[in-house]
Amino acid sequence: MNGIFGEYPLIRKYGCSLLLLAALVYSNRVSLAAEQKSVTRETLANGMRVVVIHNALAPVVTVEMNFLVGGDETPATFPGMAHAQEHMAFRGCKGMSADQTAAIYAQLGGENNADTQQNITQYYATVPAADLDVALQAQSTCLRGIDDSDAEWNQERGAIEQEVARDLSNPTYKFISRLNEDMFAGTPYAHDPLGTKSSFDATTGQMLKDFSTKWYAPNNAILVIVGDVDATETLGKVKRWFGEIPRHALPERQSVDLKPVKSETFTLDSNLPYVLGFLAYRLPGTDSPDYAAIQILGDVLASQRADLYAMVPAGKALAAEFGLAETYPKASVGYGLVAVPSGADISGAMKEMRTILARYAEKGVPEDLVAAAKRSEIASAEFQRNSIPGLAIVWSDALAAEGRETPDEDIDAIKRVTLADVNRVAKKYLIDENSITATLKPVPSGAPVAEKGFGGGEKLTSAPTKPVQLPPWAAASLAELKVPSSTITVSDTMLPNGLRLIVKQDLTSPTVSVVGSVKHNSDLETPAGLEGVSDLLDGLFSYGTKSLDRLAFQKALDDIAASENAGYGFSLSVLKEHFSRGVELLADNELHPALPAEAFSVVQQQTEQFVAGNMESPGYKTSRALDHAMLPEGDPALREATPASIKKVTLEDVKRYHASTFRPDLTTIVVIGDITSGEAKEVIGKWFGDWKAAGPKPDVTLPAVALNKPSTVSVPDSEQVQDSVVLAEQLKLNRFDPDYYPMQLGNHVLGGGFYATRLYHDLRQTSGYVYTVDASLSASKTRATYTVSYGCNPENVSKARTLIQRDLDQMRTEDVSAEELHQAKALLLRQIPLGESSEVSVAEGFLARAQIGLPLDEPTRAAKKYIDLTAADVKAAFARQIRTGDLVQVVRGPSPK
Repeated sequence: MNGIFGEYPLIRKYGCSLLLLAALVYSNRVSLAAEQKSVTRETLANGMRVVVIHNALAPVVTVEMNFLVGGDETPATFPGMAHAQEHMAFRGCKGMSADQTAAIYAQLGGENNADTQQNITQYYATVPAADLDVALQAQSTCLRGIDDSDAEWNQERGAIEQEVARDLSNPTYKFISRLNEDMFAGTPYAHDPLGTKSSFDATTGQMLKDFSTKWYAPNNAILVIVGDVDATETLGKVKRWFGEIPRHALPERQSVDLKPVKSETFTLDSNLPYVLGFLAYRLPGTDSPDYAAIQILGDVLASQRADLYAMVPAGKALAAEFGLAETYPKASVGYGLVAVPSGADISGAMKEMRTILARYAEKGVPEDLVAAAKRSEIASAEFQRNSIPGLAIVWSDALAAEGRETPDEDIDAIKRVTLADVNRVAKKYLIDENSITATLKPVPSGAPVAEKGFGGGEKLTSAPTKPVQLPPWAAASLAELKVPSSTITVSDTMLPNGLRLIVKQDLTSPTVSVVGSVKHNSDLETPAGLEGVSDLLDGLFSYGTKSLDRLAFQKALDDIAASENAGYGFSLSVLKEHFSRGVELLADNELHPALPAEAFSVVQQQTEQFVAGNMESPGYKTSRALDHAMLPEGDPALREATPASIKKVTLEDVKRYHASTFRPDLTTIVVIGDITSGEAKEVIGKWFGDWKAAGPKPDVTLPAVALNKPSTVSVPDSEQVQDSVVLAEQLKLNRFDPDYYPMQLGNHVLGGGFYATRLYHDLRQTSGYVYTVDASLSASKTRATYTVSYGCNPENVSKARTLIQRDLDQMRTEDVSAEELHQAKALLLRQIPLGESSEVSVAEGFLARAQIGLPLDEPTRAAKKYIDLTAADVKAAFARQIRTGDLVQVVRGPSPK
């Protein structure tokens, strides 16, 4: 049942162009033990702290400006003030208008964003290293002053209120909001930074200007720069563009006076396909000397060798976890979570979870799990070095959010944690009077309703956005279009058994990452009547191997501080010194899973129960409505697992399915890290080389599909405040069609660059109908789909669709402007080096290209094609492919008006 909570995460940051969500699992926040020679720091005369960390992973740099202000500093009656101010920084700053801001960041590659947390507001951009000057100057303009005019705020208000509506449609957001009110009553922590519609309706531009004037000062900021840059030269640039901005006195900050927890129990309705139970405790925050022990306690309780997770293989819960959330300087939240099938009584599972946690508090936790948790935390710190944006986040959070001098302080504190420390904090904090109990109970969705049309939209024929004249300091740097030089060199070999091995050496850290995939399509490979057999197989990989049972296998991973996942998509993260042992364990799990009979009975029952609940959920009904509208009757992709089909599957069926579908000649493995191609080939060959394929290869490619007809379907969801809308259609192309590249280029005129692109400009910046609008072209060997998705108030569904349809029609009938074409090309070209900013992104890119049959250097080849494309090429491709009269519309939420 891995990943069933992916749609509804818990930990939250509030972003301007993208909501950043952490998974509903324990997320460790420790950083790496950085080599001091790579870190340069200085405090400017105006008080701004600057840290430059050299990292030569790729020709990329991340610039992250951290202001020490957030939800804590907002007025009591205006809880979203800091969040609103963050939004307004994208509406224009001194010397840089909203359109110029959007155009600059779009041409830099579109990797810019912001978020507001309880005690910090962060603005960050990842750009090619050669564009550092532009990124720094763009950041400095907003420190000189933000355009908080009433005119700009009146337009942005609609978008931020759509963000509020979207979050109020999320059941875990509603839970965490209620939890904070009780856990932190009477303190700034009681209300998160998101804000409310009523407070935004009462907010004015002058109020925002007063807020930014008070808090946006260089002596209240920490600038973190990470990437392949020269520290001395970079500091000189920072001084030039930030050094003359005057400092000023800061207001007094609100104090956080924590009262005892208001312990209570409550139930909330949800649109999830299962019942969730939470047992939450208030724990020390990052300021506390006990925080490191709390981190280790969280790891121990979350371990798959601990008693809480054991409820899953025992068949007592669909999932059981422990995690940390709402991590603030003065307090944090630890939560136990159990999930049971929709309609089931969760009281027994909740009682057992409470008993397990109380027993650990009373009798202590296992010493070997404490040691394993410490090894894992220290090892994970090394992996932080393998991502330039990730490393910027680590340093920013350590310095700005936690008030450290260096992330090393976290690691040093964790190294000092003892078993006695962990047992002491468990006994002190895992107590009933310090807890809050909550249940999220599903409300079944009604049946989807077909409608004749979308209706209600106005006829709009306005011309595309006028060209944007960039400031002189940005125009010259962004004028040139050139194919980025690839820094990627790889070894690409085939083992005798047909397994493809791709190796990229990277010496950034003493770690190795492995990602792999077995080509597989359950829609084509599952025997008739056994739908769901692949789900059952996937659920059994966590039960160990033929040589190591579940607990022994997990202990073997813990002993080398490795993380591993097996299945059709598999991965391994391991320190270099343990590479061979890690691959041995991965291969054993992939090729020789235990598939024990007792575990099969449990997994079968859990999967059957989950599928039954999921089929009644609005999320599932929305997905199925879209599939049925897009695909012809009888298409293989319409096959689905049902409780009845899952019940028919036997353990022997699962074993046969594993034997027939797991083949080396359908497998690609990518190895990246501190390893040579020779070393990697030797180890992969040793543990995967004896794997043999039997019989002919199965067919794993879906046939081409007929074009869809137009339709409109509404899926009721009483828990959503706003409508979630998908517009989609099948295209008559595939990934290898010549139209793919002009379609992608045109799609980046429509979206991908925030306000600088047509859809964002029309639906967010100008009308305020939406918070986000996403346009995407997805193509496989035989099929392609074009999709536009957005969320808005029910009364604006048709108005937003009218604008989208107008913009698509204009792409089909009118040449895009020279400025738009240049911007889209710049966006695509600069995204290529940004795709190399982390080892994981490099490895996953190789894997995806290998699996579909593209050359490994395809991004560079694509860049050459994009440069040569004309406006006429884009218009012709859209005219051939896009049929605005055949769009499928699926709406989830209150009925559209």
